[in-house]
Amino acid sequence: QVQVVESGGGLVQAGGSLRLSCTASGLPFGIAFGSYAMGWFRQAPGKEREGVSCIGWGGGAAYYQDSVKGRFTISRDNPKNTLYLQMNSLKPEDTAMYYCAARAYYKAYDLCAGPPADTYWGQGTQVTVSS
Repeated sequence: QVQVVESGGGLVQAGGSLRLSCTASGLPFGIAFGSYAMGWFRQAPGKEREGVSCIGWGGGAAYYQDSVKGRFTISRDNPKNTLYLQMNSLKPEDTAMYYCAARAYYKAYDLCAGPPADTYWGQGTQVTVSS
């Protein structure tokens, strides 16, 4: 059974930094972690879920939502089956539940723009930025 687990959320003051991590396990046999597009999504109360940053399978340019460009950096460590999101210069509007998503053989932008129904999701980690 596939498990996607996020960690690293917390409470931080505006201008601070956090690093989120996401580890995937139980992936279907024969499909390595590196074959998965991975992404970070967030959902604030009363708002729809939105794609924050995604990284495609097999390399290639990452996708960033305009509001986080220059502040957030997505990266992956394939041997460790782990995805990261380094978040700097945090703003109160970054406050949300952050979710990790995984989908095999997908491109970064496509995942962030519209994750398909068979995307694997984590339970989320809360990020709260105080002003």
